[in-house]
Amino acid sequence: MPALFIFDLDGTLVDSSQDLADAGNAVLAIYGRPALERDRVVAMVGDGARELVRRLLAAADLEVSIDDALGQFLDCYDERLLATTRPYDGVFTALEALAPQARLVVLTNKPEAATIRLLEGLELLRYFSEVIGGDSPYGRKPDPSGLFALLARADVVSENALMVGDSMNDLLVAEAAAVPMCFARYGFGYAHVPEADRLRAAHTINGPEELIELVPLN
Repeated sequence: MPALFIFDLDGTLVDSSQDLADAGNAVLAIYGRPALERDRVVAMVGDGARELVRRLLAAADLEVSIDDALGQFLDCYDERLLATTRPYDGVFTALEALAPQARLVVLTNKPEAATIRLLEGLELLRYFSEVIGGDSPYGRKPDPSGLFALLARADVVSENALMVGDSMNDLLVAEAAAVPMCFARYGFGYAHVPEADRLRAAHTINGPEELIELVPLN
């Protein structure tokens, strides 16, 4: 039974794909470039905002300051943070059931302030005792420093925790901290995880509510 659930955010708790794609294309429009297909932008997500912007610039063959473009992206995304982003079906059901039984935390590569604002706006923040974002002193996944910090704060050993995420970075950070991994098959990052690597996870779920089966409920 996991005593600690560590959740990724984008593609695991919430579907933010459209807002991220719209913000990325808004940046390209600022520099006079045509929009990219939504799925192409979403495939660039997962390694933090700076890396997303770097990929956008490369895809659009733009030679501009990445710092300037990053600032533009953060502004554009801030305006769209909650435009279409919603929790996946089953998220509230799962969190309501798990919260009395285990400690729930968030580990994401999204900037921390944006993460907290998004969780608050979607009425999800109340379920989580800790939130670590990608701009924290711990660095971004797959750096395990943030995950080690969450384990220490919860006083939980790695084998009694579960990392829930949809991307390769989630698998790598879990393995680096010897934490079992649960893949969210429904998330937009899962399609980009090689088949052989998917098999390294302890669990794979088709919807958030399947997490309830992993804990004995009182």
